[in-house]
Amino acid sequence: MERFERERALAPQATLRFQLLPRSRTVDMRGITLRIAGDSLSVPVPVGEDNTFVLPRIDAALREDAAVLANRKTTSMTWRALIQSPGVPAGKRRLGDLRLECLVGKEAGLVSNSSPLFGWIAGVLDTPEGVCNSPDGNYLFFTERPVFGVTLRAGERVETLPFRMLYAGGEQTPAELEYCDCQVMLDRTYYVPLWDRSWPDDTLVEFEYMTAPPQESP
Repeated sequence: MERFERERALAPQATLRFQLLPRSRTVDMRGITLRIAGDSLSVPVPVGEDNTFVLPRIDAALREDAAVLANRKTTSMTWRALIQSPGVPAGKRRLGDLRLECLVGKEAGLVSNSSPLFGWIAGVLDTPEGVCNSPDGNYLFFTERPVFGVTLRAGERVETLPFRMLYAGGEQTPAELEYCDCQVMLDRTYYVPLWDRSWPDDTLVEFEYMTAPPQESP
């Protein structure tokens, strides 16, 4: 939360939420409950139907090094910071929002991979600046459904991202995939060039999906 406030210039009008995502094919993402648990406190955290939530600032929880606990197995879900500026067209993302998501997520320990097999999270890269400001420290983002292509658009400048920036780089082996929280959502993952400041914060990130959006019931 403190990192979010310090870096607000990246997304001045945005709000900070977090989003739960499935890591196991068998996890039921309905009816999830969360609580902040410390030595002397237990505070429920409301979870929306879209599995997003806001963490309250509780000084006692900070002093007790409290944890956020769910009524699901720890390895069955992952979570991400979700920072969205108003006015961004539906189905698109703003690059400044993603830059701030990475900084906040890394500050909170929301890394994609937790195995020593992944050298990019070791050493100097194991910092928010190292991960978010270096082409060697990519931070995974997730789309709403399987993605076919990602395009950056800033005014007249348009660029389609290369394949290596989709599907967690296309380099995951079966042995490595179990350490990646993308393991059941590999076809929804993408990187963006957060480090490339020639793309302004107001750059739009646009998606071409493999499937049409689900139809609402009449």
